[in-house]
Amino acid sequence: MLDGFVPWPPDFAERYRRAGYWSGSSLGQLLAERAGHHPDKIAAVDATRRVSYAELVAESDRIASGLLGLGIGHRDRVVLHLPNAIEFLSTIFALFKIGAIPVLALPGHRRDEILHLARASDAVAYIAQDRAQGFDYRTLAREVLGDAPSLKHVVIVGEAEEFTPLAEIARSDVRELPPVDSSEVALLLLSGGTTGVPKLIPRTHDDYAYNIFACARAVELDGNGVYLAANPVPHNAALGCPGALGALLLGGKAVLAANPSPDHVFPLIEREGVTHTALVPALALLWAETAQFMPVDMTGMTVQVGSSKFSAGAAERVSKSLGCRILNVFGIGEGLITSTHPDDPPEIAFHTEGKPICPDDEIRIVDAEDNEVGVGVTGELLTRGPYTIRGYFAAPEHNSRAFTSDGFFRTGDLARMTEDGNIVIEGRLKDIIHHAGEKVSAEEVEGHVLTHPMVRDTAVVGIPDEARDERLCVFVVLSSDAEAAGEPITLRMIRDHIRDRGMATYKLPDQLIVVPDLPRTPIGKIDKKALRAGQLQHS
Repeated sequence: MLDGFVPWPPDFAERYRRAGYWSGSSLGQLLAERAGHHPDKIAAVDATRRVSYAELVAESDRIASGLLGLGIGHRDRVVLHLPNAIEFLSTIFALFKIGAIPVLALPGHRRDEILHLARASDAVAYIAQDRAQGFDYRTLAREVLGDAPSLKHVVIVGEAEEFTPLAEIARSDVRELPPVDSSEVALLLLSGGTTGVPKLIPRTHDDYAYNIFACARAVELDGNGVYLAANPVPHNAALGCPGALGALLLGGKAVLAANPSPDHVFPLIEREGVTHTALVPALALLWAETAQFMPVDMTGMTVQVGSSKFSAGAAERVSKSLGCRILNVFGIGEGLITSTHPDDPPEIAFHTEGKPICPDDEIRIVDAEDNEVGVGVTGELLTRGPYTIRGYFAAPEHNSRAFTSDGFFRTGDLARMTEDGNIVIEGRLKDIIHHAGEKVSAEEVEGHVLTHPMVRDTAVVGIPDEARDERLCVFVVLSSDAEAAGEPITLRMIRDHIRDRGMATYKLPDQLIVVPDLPRTPIGKIDKKALRAGQLQHS
């Protein structure tokens, strides 16, 4: 067992195996089995290549053999820092096949983040693109090498200079690959959050395969499906919820978009016959706006929307504009996923985050003293189950706070359960603003602000204020129609709009700031810490 990994207790592991959640097959085995059924079918498409299942398996086998030749193998950690390209897929499967563990870095990560990932995981290798969007990853590699003693190898896609070219590794003779235990750690995802450095989330072959297949069932993705990875594929949603891996392990097609902008992805959607994708709310709203002047046929397409709260009004706007099915999703890299169903009526589809995807997802909603609350009462969401981790990698002190003594993960999300078992996410435990003696959920206010026709995106933060404890400051990004019309938006307009929607007076914003865009963390969440800090500097 990998040092630093917290396994499920034996009785739980046995129960999950008996229930069929854990299949006993590694992710590499599952791809090989699928390729055996239809080797000539197109498996993946990126900006420059199309590869069949047979070609993808052969390429990953050669890379796996080449990595073994470098001395990289069982339980070695490898920081994988590649964009949405077929090389990402062939390399991650190569690592799966030799029992090495990819540490998934995001495209926006730079020296500090990569150095943290390398040190925290004791990575032996770093695999990256040569250049992308004007940034030279070889320079980054040189900077990190000197400060990460465990790093022994740098592998580069493209012009490698003094490093090892991936193309050279991909020409290796195929050797016999070692067996991989499905209960071992398959990959290390990154935790979300805006405070501190990301924690590493260990996902096993067993639990992540179940995560993929259960998600696919929930969104009705099968072997005829075409999944568009619009966001960076190292994100959990684009990778395995069901993501690009879901398309491949089911025998469908994975389409990797170089960027998620409508002018790039709309032609891809129609050319490749995309059936499924996942978006964050801001991107879904941008697509909906763009579709007004750049028509795209998304009839029958399923769009998962998650990462942050997607208000009912915004969901209805996007569904109507794009002509697609919207599935509200709540998901965490640590495991638990809830989703609405394609057949859900609007009152569920647009107003809840649906139900857990597994019958053995255990849910508790608790108050500040860890007492379970009743139906309809808001509290912190706790969970455990067959694909929810029992601890972060090599983080015992943090684990003692993040998990209960009986193994429930404290998500930090505020939620309530409806009478029919659907989950409604109300905000973050720490995203509560103390306003004039009352507690206000920032996400609740944001949901109402987003329904204003002049608003494309928004964030609400609390700013220290002597008179009110914290004042409610709302940042808005104008819709393209409002920008084109040159119409100003005022605080009074926002206050009147959300007051008319029935919001309590103490929840009305005190300050409005119009911004061209909202800052985001490396994993794509709105960076409220940066917004708050910027406002404090100017106050």
